[in-house]
Amino acid sequence: MENRPKTTVILAMTADGKIADFQRNAARFGSDIDKNHLEKQISLVDAVLLGAGTLKAYGTTLTVKKSELLANRKQNNQPSQPINIVVSASGKIADNLPFFSQPFPHWLITTEEGAKNNTSNFEKVLIFSTIETGKINLLQAFKTLKELGLNHIAILGGGELVGSCLEENLIDEFWLTVCPYVVGGKTAPTPVEGKGFLSSHGQKLQLLSLEQIEQEIFLHYKVLSN
Repeated sequence: MENRPKTTVILAMTADGKIADFQRNAARFGSDIDKNHLEKQISLVDAVLLGAGTLKAYGTTLTVKKSELLANRKQNNQPSQPINIVVSASGKIADNLPFFSQPFPHWLITTEEGAKNNTSNFEKVLIFSTIETGKINLLQAFKTLKELGLNHIAILGGGELVGSCLEENLIDEFWLTVCPYVVGGKTAPTPVEGKGFLSSHGQKLQLLSLEQIEQEIFLHYKVLSN
């Protein structure tokens, strides 16, 4: 982890392990308690990463608003809001999203092809292409984020981004909120998408904490090294 940021995945999911419904609509099944938890975790990081699908579903992202959290960031010599970084190989992000009016730096991680699309709403565009596949070189991207002074980042979805990062051993922790809903659906996304892992090679986790608050369960896991 010396050459990349500490990376924490923060997601709310249903009791049947879905982070959205089968139409991939924005998941709004988390309570105000979960929203407060998310805001606290966001307040601890230097940057937030979002997949393009997650941004499209929500149109916005959560900002730090609570005075005590803002005060803590100021005391730690951090700007009031973490940088928000969209990860998109295609670079095709609608330019009319309310996200671009929110008060934080907007960065894009993309490929050479993606950078040719309309990226003018982003203050910084970082290009990391794997020549063989045309996909984003996440290892190089995370190394560069560290070099730019981002020591702790959070990934807020979606499952494809989490899956890709997990394949490259780029994730250190999971915060998973289990919400009292069931949505079902074989196409409904889960916290980790992509091609997946064989059960014999699945990523092992260590449970750091478990807390029930009203009807939700908050799980904090450490990702164990393979």
